[in-house]
Amino acid sequence: MSSTEAPYTLRNIEEMLGLGRSVVAGLIAAGFVSPGRGAHNEYRFTFQDVVLLRTAHRLRAAKVPPRRLMRSLKNLRAKLPPSLPLSGLRIQAVGSEVAVRERDAQWEVESGQLLMDFEISTDRGHVAFIEHPQPAPTAIAALTADEHFARAVEGESDDPAQTEKAYRRVLELDPRHTNAAVNLAALLCEAGRCAEAIEVCTQGLEAAPDEPLLHFNLAIALEDARRTPQALRSYERCLQLDPTLADAHFNAARLYERLGRKREALRHYSAYRRLANA
Repeated sequence: MSSTEAPYTLRNIEEMLGLGRSVVAGLIAAGFVSPGRGAHNEYRFTFQDVVLLRTAHRLRAAKVPPRRLMRSLKNLRAKLPPSLPLSGLRIQAVGSEVAVRERDAQWEVESGQLLMDFEISTDRGHVAFIEHPQPAPTAIAALTADEHFARAVEGESDDPAQTEKAYRRVLELDPRHTNAAVNLAALLCEAGRCAEAIEVCTQGLEAAPDEPLLHFNLAIALEDARRTPQALRSYERCLQLDPTLADAHFNAARLYERLGRKREALRHYSAYRRLANA
């Protein structure tokens, strides 16, 4: 691939995005981008690759479910121009959608709940990413469910109590906000509050009965509460909806093994190994 078609090197990516080589390599291995190779077999990236790497890294940090993440990136790639327009671009979360603006044009890309708002412009011939600040604390009362979710994800590692409060506020505003229910249940499980996690998952499944991650988190909470038969039923339902969730196969296999049900354990261990080695 020529430097004209793909003008950016791995070093350019590191400088523009602030991502280490291992992070970029992981995003490439996960299939988010497929860079070309230059004359010396080095990676060469297009403008679209740069934006997709930046977006994939942010969506992963926001814990957007993998299937939704990949679908969003696929749609985003289809809509991005081959090169950065002179007017630049702005990509931001609009409700539960991603908006990309170029001058007076705007279009939407399907996505999960996101934590994104940045502009892309040229700076001395290089692509530059310009962050936009989150709303001021005084505006919290007027935030939408998606904005509360973004704040919760951003502060999850710093203040669990405030994060829990933010996720609960999301669910008050939008009981169908699956990602908030998934993340809140995981937070409660980590704190050993299994009964509350079970309640959150149960309520979430009333609104979204076919969400595999809710069944998965419910299974974990039930397992922690030592309700093994119910946990197994939830793991099995999770895998009916998404057979590619390797952790669900592993957890189910471990429980079946504990119960002495070797055939079921072997089936799930085999599925786990296939997925882990894929």
